[in-house]
Amino acid sequence: MIESKKNLLNPKFDRSDDFEGGLRPKTFKDYVGQKRTKDNLMVYVEAALKRKEVLDHVLVYGPPGLGKTTLAMVLANEMKAAYRITSGPALARAGDLASILTGLKKGDFLFIDEIHRLSKTVEEILYTAMEDFAVDIVLGKGPGAKTVRLELQPFTMIGATTRIGSISSPLRDRFGVVERLDFYNNDELELILSNSARRLNVEYEKGALGVIAGSSRGTPRVANRLLKRIRDFAQVEASGKIDLTITRKSLESLGIDEWGLDKFDRELLKIMVYKYKGGPVGLETLAAATSEEKDTLQEVCEPYLIKMGMIEKTARGRKVTDEVYKVLDIDQR
Repeated sequence: MIESKKNLLNPKFDRSDDFEGGLRPKTFKDYVGQKRTKDNLMVYVEAALKRKEVLDHVLVYGPPGLGKTTLAMVLANEMKAAYRITSGPALARAGDLASILTGLKKGDFLFIDEIHRLSKTVEEILYTAMEDFAVDIVLGKGPGAKTVRLELQPFTMIGATTRIGSISSPLRDRFGVVERLDFYNNDELELILSNSARRLNVEYEKGALGVIAGSSRGTPRVANRLLKRIRDFAQVEASGKIDLTITRKSLESLGIDEWGLDKFDRELLKIMVYKYKGGPVGLETLAAATSEEKDTLQEVCEPYLIKMGMIEKTARGRKVTDEVYKVLDIDQR
């Protein structure tokens, strides 16, 4: 059984990431990376402000940890608007969403994370809310039931998802802006890390931040999480300054290598090489072989391994590439 993927390199948010609230950028000026998306959104915001209108509804998708929530907050701040944050699983009943929508003021933002997990009943309320700024409420039951329409103040919906294909077409078509977030390059991550280190009052060597960036899987959340852990090592086992020596020692202690792979990634790749001769092998088979959830493999492990060119998807399943044999130092013969 492989150690669970719920660790430092998991890009999903957990309670230990609460410190990130103080590290999030508040404006486009401070927002690093995603240049195409940011440039487009800056145009839409400026146009809406000039027309004194609310911003059109925005759908942002991409792997977890890339800044979808942060981008929603930046948009609200740039529009000088208040915002409410919730998630698809939290909106279990139609009344939950209706109470939030009726409480919004003109120009407010509503951010729904994991919007692909909305129930069908709740999703249908969004149709008229987003299109007509109204909510239809059914009062009573049986033959005496009647529908009452509640008018809403014009608002902006920001939806975020890691699975855009799981969002129904009627809901997706109601978003006027659809943008994808991509993995960050090392230069962008290094800039994010330097900003975070400054806000955390941590001394550092520039070369050390480059090593951390290279091990962060192209994900700002992972980069900040590693920075926090390496800061602990630096304060306890060194002078408190993050230098190359303590950075490499810390990453070794955390089981993370220069490619950003951890113990789980390496064991997964070894199982594919040794047990299944490099593949192709089905996702469910891999989940059983690793004693891990299929969704974890698909959402946490695969995106980065595919980006790094170590795994490729085929019609018959997943298979490793020649790069894996070099990384794991395995004789391919």
